[in-house]
Amino acid sequence: MTKHFGIRTRTTDPDRWINLPWEKSFTFPRFFYSTKADLGNVAAAKIKALTAELKELDSSNSDAIERIKTGFTQFKTEKYLKNSTLFNHLAKTQTPKFLVFACSDSRVCPSHILNFQPGEAFVVRNIANMVPPFDQKRHSGVGAAIEYAVVHLKVENILVIGHSCCGGIKGLMSIEDDAAPTQSDFIENWVKIGASARNKIKEEHKDLSYDDQCNKCEKEAVNVSLGNLLSYPFVRAEVVKNTLAIRGGHYNFVKGTFDLWELDFKTTPAFAFS
Repeated sequence: MTKHFGIRTRTTDPDRWINLPWEKSFTFPRFFYSTKADLGNVAAAKIKALTAELKELDSSNSDAIERIKTGFTQFKTEKYLKNSTLFNHLAKTQTPKFLVFACSDSRVCPSHILNFQPGEAFVVRNIANMVPPFDQKRHSGVGAAIEYAVVHLKVENILVIGHSCCGGIKGLMSIEDDAAPTQSDFIENWVKIGASARNKIKEEHKDLSYDDQCNKCEKEAVNVSLGNLLSYPFVRAEVVKNTLAIRGGHYNFVKGTFDLWELDFKTTPAFAFS
């Protein structure tokens, strides 16, 4: 009796086995190794691509770390060590005269625009330089900053600075229906703090272009924030006593100008600097 040698393998049914004849099973190892080789090539290619990405990321991280390092080194040598009297004083206390609200936009750092020195300004930055109305359950981070600056640091001035080409204001002006579902997790709900400014500009300046409307809303949203500041009891109390002044500002980085106005809600600035 002639025996037929072959290979035992599974079918598509995991519980069922079949015996392949030798002449058919003979090609199986070659197919298996060929497939294994192909998988190996694919894996090698993916590893190579991943390695390249990691090298690029590492290079980017190295650049960022170097930028932070050189930035601090320059600050320490050019400012910290050359102004030891100032920094020794600041190590003990701070007595800023200003509470400043400014946008998080990387182009509008208030310390650069107004040349504030360390210890001069207590700064809050957020999208579109908004000040929400007093609410102990919402936006408590902003409320805490205002309370600390006014009640504990005894600042004498609050300045809210808007700016040109503000993305937050453009987002606000683009919202057609406040009741519609939001397209973002946080941004739309946040900029709606200035909804009354948007509504006023759209009503009073409906014939203007979108860009011109945005420009006017940048200033009007500052006025809304100035009004919201007065909803904080401790702010209102100091304003009434004339120990705290509230002002609005607008920095136009396209033209290199700065407008400043008092708490009279006029969009026409009392002072213009260029």
